Amino acid sequence: MKRSAVLTAGVLSIAVLTGLTACGGGDSETDAAADKPKPEASATPSKGPGPADRLAKLMVTQAEIGGDYNVAKADLDEEYAFARSQDEVTLDKAVCAPLAYAMNQLPLGEPQAFLPHFASINPLTKPSNYITLNAYEEEGKAESAMAGFSKAVDSCGAGFTAKANGNSGKHDTVTAEKTDAAGDESLAFKSTMTFRGVTHTVHGAAVRSADVVAVYFSVNGSAISKGYPSDTKIPAEILKTQNAKLG
Repeated sequence: MKRSAVLTAGVLSIAVLTGLTACGGGDSETDAAADKPKPEASATPSKGPGPADRLAKLMVTQAEIGGDYNVAKADLDEEYAFARSQDEVTLDKAVCAPLAYAMNQLPLGEPQAFLPHFASINPLTKPSNYITLNAYEEEGKAESAMAGFSKAVDSCGAGFTAKANGNSGKHDTVTAEKTDAAGDESLAFKSTMTFRGVTHTVHGAAVRSADVVAVYFSVNGSAISKGYPSDTKIPAEILKTQNAKLG
């Protein structure tokens, strides 16, 4: 499939054209401050881990999910990535922007840090699953991001089109879905798209736990490239394990 034909907003191009082989993975190193002597009671307390370090420790690992999943960081600088930042994305309906970001491992709202990973078994033959963690240290930003996402799901039922770097991703419909309660608030959606006359359904979700929002997205790039229908739901083991780790 040519780059100009990428329709699922980036994740399809990564999953199908590269098989995610360009992505790196692994957990972050333990905060070096943990090995230093504790300050005296009268001393100024040391600053805790930054938002990026927090997300690295909160991201689910392959061992935690279990099975044959490969978990690694998604590379937004990869050649076939739909966009490297929110600024590169334009939409026919601005209110739908959070949906485009969620489907492309871009930050949701205005986080101080975000971390995109994939958790898939074999994206060349099986669905691809993505987890993007967002950390918001400014009061109310996490709630605002979820509110914007919820509004997008409610307002974009007739679909939307996102463009970036010469690529165009068109979604025909967006529908809210029921989801098990998790964190402080949660939501889920499904979206349909048509490629070469074949309909595909992708699923996404978001869960906020305090000031961290986890965004999930699943798509069957293999089905899209080979031309057979697909309806790809987020694996329960991924949702359950990552939500539990968020607390």
